Amino acid sequence: MDWCHYRFRSLWKLPAPPADVYAVLERAQEYPRWWPQVRAVTPLGEGVAVARFRSLLPYDLVVTVQERRRDPTAGVLEIGMTGDLEGWARWTLAPATGGMGTRACYDQEVEVRKPVMRRLAVPARGLFRANHALMMRGGRRGLTALLNAV
Repeated sequence: MDWCHYRFRSLWKLPAPPADVYAVLERAQEYPRWWPQVRAVTPLGEGVAVARFRSLLPYDLVVTVQERRRDPTAGVLEIGMTGDLEGWARWTLAPATGGMGTRACYDQEVEVRKPVMRRLAVPARGLFRANHALMMRGGRRGLTALLNAV
């Protein structure tokens, strides 16, 4: 097992149609307004940005993100990442069961490159996963509040 490799999946039920959710998610530079753990997104050019994250643990993760796929018809947004995390992340949106709202699936597969996290890969793996879960919970709450306010 590679202790520095992670796969995550989060499923969110959101109170807006997929097109409205997609319109928010495709504006990554605005994530810090509604997702507390996304501290900054700095555009570098067309489809490229630097993002800084921090959840409960006392360190930041900094990655350069490159847009890989933007498909509003399929409801898919995908990025590649390099930096403290190397890999990819993807949003896939679909109408929720019963047609009320959106089912948002967030998939991520990454290799940790941040040295302190690599050194603590075995003893802190559960803590790193819990930190990620808290970040995702914060994102879901923030996005839900934003969509409810519109």
